[in-house]
Amino acid sequence: MMQLSDFVPGLNADAGEQPVTGFAIDNRKIAPGNIFGAFRGAKFNGEDYIEAAVAAGAIAVVALPDAQVEGMVHIADEEPRRLFARMAARYFTPTPVHVAAVTGTNGKTSTAELTRQLWRMDGHNSASIGTLGVTTADDQVKTGLTTPDIVTFLSNMSGLAREGVSHAIFEASSHGLSQYRTEGLPVRIGAFTNLSRDHLDYHGDMDSYFEAKMRLFDEVVASDGAAVIWADDDPWSDKVIERATARGLALLTVGKKGSTLRLMSQTPTHLGQILMVEAEGNTHRISLPLIGAYQAANILISAGIVLAAGGQLQNILDHMQRVQPVRGRMERAVITRAGAPLYVDYAHTPDALRAAIEGLRPHVTGRLITIFGAGGDRDKGKRPEMGRIAVEMSDHVIVTDDNPRSEDPATIRAEILAGATGADDVADRRAAITRAIEMAGAQDIILLAGKGHEQGQIVGDRVIPFDDVEVARECAGAQPL
Repeated sequence: MMQLSDFVPGLNADAGEQPVTGFAIDNRKIAPGNIFGAFRGAKFNGEDYIEAAVAAGAIAVVALPDAQVEGMVHIADEEPRRLFARMAARYFTPTPVHVAAVTGTNGKTSTAELTRQLWRMDGHNSASIGTLGVTTADDQVKTGLTTPDIVTFLSNMSGLAREGVSHAIFEASSHGLSQYRTEGLPVRIGAFTNLSRDHLDYHGDMDSYFEAKMRLFDEVVASDGAAVIWADDDPWSDKVIERATARGLALLTVGKKGSTLRLMSQTPTHLGQILMVEAEGNTHRISLPLIGAYQAANILISAGIVLAAGGQLQNILDHMQRVQPVRGRMERAVITRAGAPLYVDYAHTPDALRAAIEGLRPHVTGRLITIFGAGGDRDKGKRPEMGRIAVEMSDHVIVTDDNPRSEDPATIRAEILAGATGADDVADRRAAITRAIEMAGAQDIILLAGKGHEQGQIVGDRVIPFDDVEVARECAGAQPL
């Protein structure tokens, strides 16, 4: 068993020889022998619980130098979150041999899950950690956050390795990166999807948001690792390429301007699309069984990650044609009695909503009916912009409640409707879904956006059971597909 002196050299024998039994950042989860992380946050100050941690049996606390600590060893640092993460990473071993991380505004979940699938088809025991939880070939366990707290994250990674997982990928959110929730692991590959407006309530502006994402390439990925970047007409992608190049990372670019996997064309089909991709001097035809134009970006980034991890190109191209849709990401929930398919998608930012609508538009011969809302206690500035995008790109729009949280739902809808001239205002989400189903004809397509895989609606401090896919099936009076 590791001792406290293994983490803090120079302690006297009495203190240093104390056995370390684990790490905790929640004083309610402390067991005797734990090292406690006491961090100052926007809503809570972990230093307020130091006394409780001592009473629970913690033997040391990682905190700022000016923290008031009595009764246990004070491990002081100006960046206590980072130091705590690096110490915990030494405790939670082993870890998967091949670890990758993906960041960006949209597409992280799909990219992580598709990468896991490609690795699995290549014969590797693989897993992903992110918005959907911890996913393996056999199981899915929810964690509740895109990037879970550092103790949960490292414990999960170590547990996966002990179960034989050799290849793992995790979603690196801007919050997780800025709060050092992804530290300590030997991350060999970092991937970037895109950047658009999101989380400005936390980061303040786009430049700060971008810098939070860039910690993945500047610090988290090993100095001799690789970067896989979506290359398109996007100035943010160019900036990421510059950062990865300056760091000396091996660079793999994919997309319309990609040099590793270049997307030459994509043609929609009834249940997917045909991609023409140039790689290693040849053009390859890929029948991708995923609907939505943006899925090409997700699968190509995933393919780039697998390539960077040592995968063989032809195997990857073959496996791309057998991937399965990701839960809540352009997931076909039901075909109504009138014959209209209803797709559920997690799109909850302006860029993601645009991409979802653009992805469905080539498949529409009648009307595209879009249902969406916006979450409370989040970036308010994006609400009218999402409304404008929806009405400009859809044939009919229904604005409804999403997760209002502590805000007045009517106020949220009004802010969306300020940019959504002509849209219907239907407060109840189930009623909004029912209205869309009733009005849709055989040539129409329904997009239900915003909540995706989520199984609850957050109203005030309550979580009400609500799964878009299941509710859509109930409203349509249909059996699951």
